[in-house]
Amino acid sequence: MSIKLGDTAPDFNAESSLGTINFYDYLGDSWGILFSHPADYTPVCTTELGKTAHLKPEFDKRNTKVLALSVDGIENHKGWISDINETQNTEVEFPIIADENRKVSELYDFIHPNASATLTIRSLLIIDPNKKVRLIITYPASTGRNFTEILRVLDSLQLVDGYGIATPVDWQEGDDVIIPPAVSQEDAEKKFTKGVKVVKPYLRYTPQPDL
Repeated sequence: MSIKLGDTAPDFNAESSLGTINFYDYLGDSWGILFSHPADYTPVCTTELGKTAHLKPEFDKRNTKVLALSVDGIENHKGWISDINETQNTEVEFPIIADENRKVSELYDFIHPNASATLTIRSLLIIDPNKKVRLIITYPASTGRNFTEILRVLDSLQLVDGYGIATPVDWQEGDDVIIPPAVSQEDAEKKFTKGVKVVKPYLRYTPQPDL
């Protein structure tokens, strides 16, 4: 199954390091991040899960729950979590799916046969509270993900949903945002009371509205 932006994220039941979970129940009304890992006890994945655990306060602030996955079993996960906690000086509190039968991996297209016929690639989805897929990023197994970028995209998506804006290249929290061309100049001046900077009729900026 190929999942694209705007699709409804498929629901599933799975065994995890925290017991049996239902994906939709786990997310509730939160945003969600589902990310796959090639295997337990691998160095790049160890650093990624450690970083994710360290970022828990940031995800909490953004009403976002994380859920990891690999095709190894529960006992492997538990042993690996102990290693992650030790080597990355953290506490992994989010579930790691034990997808031994590849059910979830196939549902989310996490196995790319030309990369590996059995192991999941390093893929990540951001899912909004309506269970719609809003971001898909896929990395090769050898390259660790940039979680600063993932937080940046979360901030952008939540601003987009809350205020009907867009974010420009290299946007960071606190930078000016873009007014979409579909919003008339008259409506823009009414809606964005902090000011409208017109560079071109189709390129207009306003200060970040939630600051």
